[in-house]
Amino acid sequence: MSAAILAVGVTAGAARADAPVPAAADPSFPAPGEAGSRAATWAPKETGTTSRFRGLAAVSRTAAWVAGSGGTILRTRDGGRTWQDVSPPAAVAERLELRDIEAFDERRAVALSIGEGEASRVLRTEDGGATWTEAFRNTDPRAFYDCLTFFDARHGLAMSDPVDGRFRILSTSDGGRSWRVLPSGGMPEALPGEAGFAASGQCLVSAGPRDVWLATGGAATARVLHSADRGLTWRVAESTVPAGDPARGVFALAFKDRTRGLAVGGDYRSGQASPQAAAVSTDGGRSWRRAATPPPAYRSGAAWYPYSRATALAVGPTGTDVTTDGGRTWRPFDAGSYDTVDCAADTGCWAAGEKGRVARLERR
Repeated sequence: MSAAILAVGVTAGAARADAPVPAAADPSFPAPGEAGSRAATWAPKETGTTSRFRGLAAVSRTAAWVAGSGGTILRTRDGGRTWQDVSPPAAVAERLELRDIEAFDERRAVALSIGEGEASRVLRTEDGGATWTEAFRNTDPRAFYDCLTFFDARHGLAMSDPVDGRFRILSTSDGGRSWRVLPSGGMPEALPGEAGFAASGQCLVSAGPRDVWLATGGAATARVLHSADRGLTWRVAESTVPAGDPARGVFALAFKDRTRGLAVGGDYRSGQASPQAAAVSTDGGRSWRRAATPPPAYRSGAAWYPYSRATALAVGPTGTDVTTDGGRTWRPFDAGSYDTVDCAADTGCWAAGEKGRVARLERR
């Protein structure tokens, strides 16, 4: 998104789909004050940095990557007890804003830096961050890349704010080693002022081998675009999340499969009300309905809990909320500040945010 909204702004699920399904996958999320000795809670992990992490890739209960301000990328392989600084030297030197990271495993990851012109880049590692290769550097001053997603270990997309009146889509078919701009003929025209929010790495998400969704804000209406052919053609639907201002709209999407989806957002400005800032779809994003009981404030990230029927988390600067009925109703879960959340196939869930904050979902 444009510089005015720069302040706000993993789905390599297919690559992790062969993880074993745990016997008891769905945790208890009791409301505050309810009894529950096995209740789930965010357990903060010391990272040793003050970077703001808006990019997060949960590999497992023990492994995760985070990417953030100042070109910082960290990786853990021991459940967050220790973190290895695997920041790309060039990203640190140029103080790039890394807002999204997608990881296939503990060694392979693709990261996106955002910004106008050449500030938007894609970096790739195959050796756990020991070395990074610049796979793409934007040379169009009109483009501003916000998010990326992968369908599997080879195929992925990245999205830019509109260029010549349409959102621009990058595509890779070799695991992020090379990228090409897709034709724009199948992309609907953008609304005046419409763009994506680089707030959590979740303005572009995928589910399954071909379906991908793009979230928008900043215009009169907050919309969700869906493609069933890896970004070649798109259809558009209006969400119920309030818009009408450059700071409002859908900030994050989460799709459990190709039909069931969540949208969260609101107004990212501190102190501004965000009513009805959550919506749910049961038809692949063709239509959206408001949450009957939405989160109480702006939320920038969302994730489904693996193997559960209807449990998901939404995070933002003022706290975390949980739904156990597929997004119809939400209740407070934690008051800590987080920008993004992601869950791995083995039910390892992580959250990350400002001042180096990272936490893992654990039983207390």
